[in-house]
Amino acid sequence: MGKTIKENMKSVAVKAALSYLDSNPEENIPKLINAMEKLDTNRYLESQIKVVRESFIDKKSNWHKLYESLFADINDEVRKKIFENFVINATIIGLERQSMIKDKNGCNVPWAILMDPTSACNLHCKGCWAAEYEKDINLPIGLWNSIIYQGKAHGTFVYLYSGGEPLVRKKDIIKICEEHNDCVFAAFTNATLIDEEFADEILRVKNFIPIISIEGFREETDFRRGEGVYASAMKAMEILKHKKLLFGVSCCYTSKNAEVIGSEEYFDEIIEKGAKFAWFFTYMPVGIHADPELMATASQREFMYRQIRSFRQTKPLFTMDFWNDGEYVQGCIAGGRSFLHINANGDIEPCAFIHYSDSNIREKTLLEAYKSPLFMQYHNNQPFNENHLRPCPLLDNPGRLNEMIEKSKAHSTDMQNPEDVTALSRKCEHAAEQWSEVANRLWSARDNSIKNENCSANKGMAEMQ
Repeated sequence: MGKTIKENMKSVAVKAALSYLDSNPEENIPKLINAMEKLDTNRYLESQIKVVRESFIDKKSNWHKLYESLFADINDEVRKKIFENFVINATIIGLERQSMIKDKNGCNVPWAILMDPTSACNLHCKGCWAAEYEKDINLPIGLWNSIIYQGKAHGTFVYLYSGGEPLVRKKDIIKICEEHNDCVFAAFTNATLIDEEFADEILRVKNFIPIISIEGFREETDFRRGEGVYASAMKAMEILKHKKLLFGVSCCYTSKNAEVIGSEEYFDEIIEKGAKFAWFFTYMPVGIHADPELMATASQREFMYRQIRSFRQTKPLFTMDFWNDGEYVQGCIAGGRSFLHINANGDIEPCAFIHYSDSNIREKTLLEAYKSPLFMQYHNNQPFNENHLRPCPLLDNPGRLNEMIEKSKAHSTDMQNPEDVTALSRKCEHAAEQWSEVANRLWSARDNSIKNENCSANKGMAEMQ
């Protein structure tokens, strides 16, 4: 699907604003924000634009430092391409297309699609379901290509790769980047396959972002991933930083490493290495051989909740906490609400951690999958809890996933050992019970804080009048 006349007009307007950024970011970023605001006629981005404007005004803030680093540390052409694809295609054009498809079909349409190019991996990390696979399965490149063409027609211009290890197929990844240079691509990778040659290819195509998975420092990373993996990840970061390429890190916190992952020393380390963003996940016991003992405790999850929010006020690093940020996105974002997952076998799953499906991309289009019984169960039941600090139907709300799987007649998509959903849910029950007490306390404190702010604001208005 090509751009409409209206989309082309918006694209030209934003490109004009983006073209001025390199000459004087301090002066021209506010102009870009104003242009975005004018083009956001449906007010999809109202809250985001407000946050960006307020954070940019304070030149001493950590956010302003992050903005500055994007111009100082990232290759100009790479930054332009990623800005253009994010701002114009994924946001201005993408959100409007998604909204039209949602309204017409009464279903979820994702902002991003996560997919596995392969189930193969060169590591065997503790607690990872991919480590159990005996047979490597690859997503055919023609099918892979088709998914992206279908997605773009619906307004999806952001594609994330997981696995297995996606970079096992790095030559195909580069081909896809070339074919779809209007999209942003990123991969969760152990980084052991990132070398000078591949970094040069990233520099050439400009629209690919590595997200390096590390578990803390050397001891914590090598504990789960194997000896020498931390050193390989640090070498990869050194190469990417030297070539002025944008990259981030992915951090899975467990009962063994939460205190390290959430430490100021660790945050400072990944910033110094050149990461511009960090994506945080809590360990999920997915797979029949997964070890529930690796699940973070409720106190550790609260620790991460508080640490990430604290460092958002002080560190030049964009952070995302996949579970604890539910309050900002009104609960669970899976099932196509904001993203979905397609495994290497073509099974279309609600989430990277929910290995159940009633659709396969070989048999259904993306839109047919969005309207399938399982995805409509997500659409009709989200949010799964009014307390958005308890967003997940598996980890936080026992029984909710079981109900949806039963009603939709979805099946396990584990490629080695199909897992009964009741058995999987049972592994999460204790963690859900413990977290519910903490989450309810945090949510109540949040509500009281909002009420106090509103009371203060109303009192101030009354005094002014």
